[in-house]
Amino acid sequence: MDVITWTGELACHLQAALRMGRDEFAGRLGVHPQTVAAWHSRPGIVPRPDMQAALDTVYEKAQPPVRLRFARLAQPPEGTAVQALRVAIAVVLRGAEVLLVQRRDGGDLHWQFPAGVVKPGADTAAVAVAETRAETGVHCTVREPLGSRVHPTTGVQADYVLCEHLMGEPSNLDPAENAAAIFVPIASLTRFIPADRIFRPVLDALGVSAA
Repeated sequence: MDVITWTGELACHLQAALRMGRDEFAGRLGVHPQTVAAWHSRPGIVPRPDMQAALDTVYEKAQPPVRLRFARLAQPPEGTAVQALRVAIAVVLRGAEVLLVQRRDGGDLHWQFPAGVVKPGADTAAVAVAETRAETGVHCTVREPLGSRVHPTTGVQADYVLCEHLMGEPSNLDPAENAAAIFVPIASLTRFIPADRIFRPVLDALGVSAA
């Protein structure tokens, strides 16, 4: 079996390879058509784990011609270097508050910072700003990079950037993937995300104890 980390773009390529319309593809996956529409509008999004599993199942059951069409659609343009999956993670400050989104993982919910996939050649800072706006409606600007790591849960390369709020109240603009988007007091951050799951430079930048 091929190991695929699905993004909105790859999911759309699978839909095209199957030659299905939005509603038919959504029915095959057992999701709402709005979810498929979100993948088309936000190709850099990484679907939640239960969606990853559903896409795996549809791909695994596909006939060889479908897989061949998918491979051709998903192949990077000639001359484009292949890179490991990379995500930009935005740590957005508004005074003494930080922005979080509540991610849906199957039947579970957990809090995280806004994030999006960085395509080859794309700028991490630009992706962090754009994905924050797409997920929450919050406009921000990048203050400084906070470093990178291989994320201990997802295994992807994660680039962290510290951002400053410019305008906008948070709203959940991605209900297919998230359940909520809110600013929380920095002093209460570890009530939402355990300290041992937060990148140490993020804790240091926010002045939060790792203890």
